[in-house]
Amino acid sequence: MLSIRKNDTVKVLAGKDKGKVGKVLRVYPQRNRAIVQGVNFVKKHMRQRKQDQQAGIVHQEATINITNLMLVCKRCNRATRIGVDVLGDGTKVRHCKRCNEVL
Repeated sequence: MLSIRKNDTVKVLAGKDKGKVGKVLRVYPQRNRAIVQGVNFVKKHMRQRKQDQQAGIVHQEATINITNLMLVCKRCNRATRIGVDVLGDGTKVRHCKRCNEVL
């Protein structure tokens, strides 16, 4: 079970954007990477492929390794580790290690 999923709020722990907080837009579990909104911008040189498309240098978010991200708890509003509990019906839920809030 992955600790970070789409639409989670995460904090960056390492790299050029250390300390920034953003929302996870997409997760690539096989590559152990994620795209976070407003983090890890790169410049990409785009060629015009259609008549109405603009060519030039485009800024876009690149993937970042999941090990450099930590989930931010909504209740205590701090970056926290995640625990996994199994409920009575067999479903797994994530919880905050600081305040035991179910995420």
